Amino acid sequence: MRIRADTIPSEKKKTQVLCAFCFEDENTPIGLGKFNKKIDQIVSQSVKEIKGKKNKIAIIHSHKDIPAERVLIAGIGKKNKITSDVIRDVAGNITKKIHDLGIKEFTIIVPNKSSIKTSQTISAIVEGANLSLYDFDLFRKEKSNKNQPDLSLLTSEKNAQNIIKNSIIVSDAVKFTRDVANLPPNECPPAKLGEIAKKIANQNKMKCTVFSKNEIKSKGFGGVTAVGQGSKNEPRFIILEYRNGKKEQKPILLVGKAVTFDTGGISLKPGEKMDEMKFDKCGGCTVLGVMKAISELKLPINVVAIVPSVENMPDGESFRPGDIIKLFNGKTAEILNTDAEGRLILADGLGYGIKHYQPSAVMDFATLTGACIVALGTNVAGIVSNNSKLSSKVKSSSERTSEEVWELPLNDDYMDMVKSKVADIKNLGIGRAAGTITAAAFLANSVGNVPWVHFDIAGTAWIQPSTKSKSYNSHGATGFGVRLVVDYLTNSIKK
Repeated sequence: MRIRADTIPSEKKKTQVLCAFCFEDENTPIGLGKFNKKIDQIVSQSVKEIKGKKNKIAIIHSHKDIPAERVLIAGIGKKNKITSDVIRDVAGNITKKIHDLGIKEFTIIVPNKSSIKTSQTISAIVEGANLSLYDFDLFRKEKSNKNQPDLSLLTSEKNAQNIIKNSIIVSDAVKFTRDVANLPPNECPPAKLGEIAKKIANQNKMKCTVFSKNEIKSKGFGGVTAVGQGSKNEPRFIILEYRNGKKEQKPILLVGKAVTFDTGGISLKPGEKMDEMKFDKCGGCTVLGVMKAISELKLPINVVAIVPSVENMPDGESFRPGDIIKLFNGKTAEILNTDAEGRLILADGLGYGIKHYQPSAVMDFATLTGACIVALGTNVAGIVSNNSKLSSKVKSSSERTSEEVWELPLNDDYMDMVKSKVADIKNLGIGRAAGTITAAAFLANSVGNVPWVHFDIAGTAWIQPSTKSKSYNSHGATGFGVRLVVDYLTNSIKK
């Protein structure tokens, strides 16, 4: 999809479809100029019919009375409830409608009558349009999204083209994340994930290191070794280094869980919905997507990404409940459930990354606990942090990108819940109590005092029955976290 900015007045714009937003209870579409009496009357009547209700659409045929062949009016709801996500969602629905009609190009008038900054509005329109036509059709003979339409944005914003360019980079990174996350387990074992990381590193001038099974064991990654030893698909430990900041600047560390398929191991999961466990690699995919985006944006910053990747399978060599393993940080962990495997590989990733790169801040991403879905549902990710300043910045990025998060507490009482009587720590808390938090408490043992935020994206990483319908999230993986983290990294540079 090609997207560009244009400054021509709307009444003079020659286009197949001229699209304008309309607030609820207002009589005039935003930014739509006066045409002629005939067309103006039809526009007015259409506005009355849709009443500005969010995602209600009316299409008017001009019959060559004006330069635009058609005028599309899209409702965006009440003015006092407008958000960038409303714009993103409606822009996505407009784009889907245009594509379904087989139209080759269209124009959207960027609204300037709202509380949202024009730059944010432009980004939201671009993201909504670009992401709305995403469809994972790699393994289908029939491809659904051929011949995507071109889009022009009418705006007076001087920096519009640069905003569009950057927004395309970010939304393309989201689509890349979705593509990798949606890959079936037979097509994406840990080795494949390593190849994908090397490819984006070569394309974007990053350093990529991938440790093999033997290297993982020899370096003391006890968590990755244990979880991966039951599968014929050997584990990988992936490191990406992006260094475009000052040489002395400490990097930000991103760690993503990538279990390419999770059976639960010896603690076998129920068969129902086990096919969705290909999405247990989504944390790692988010991290790869972020690295792709920031390298293409050429952000002046240093970032290191670590993606420990395994396949968790039941086998004669699988690790067992009752085992005691030694993590990279030197602590021993009692295994009570082999389906609590993500925290084991994350602990190794966090421990290694903090020791070797001495980061200024750490973020990890994982489809970690079903308890997070019980607590927060499937539209909000849980976060746990040891640093209020860092979590506050994350929340600000969450608000700007509409990738919602909710912070859960972490104190000594929760840390005590993961202490073991036979080892240093155990990989489960106490019964079903505070499952999301105790998982984070386990990870905190590998973090220490470094500013850290843990993202539990078990509910938000892919579309589930209770997921709120949005035009730019159709089915499968969502790419959750990419837009949020890129926003955080971008704004950390500005400050």
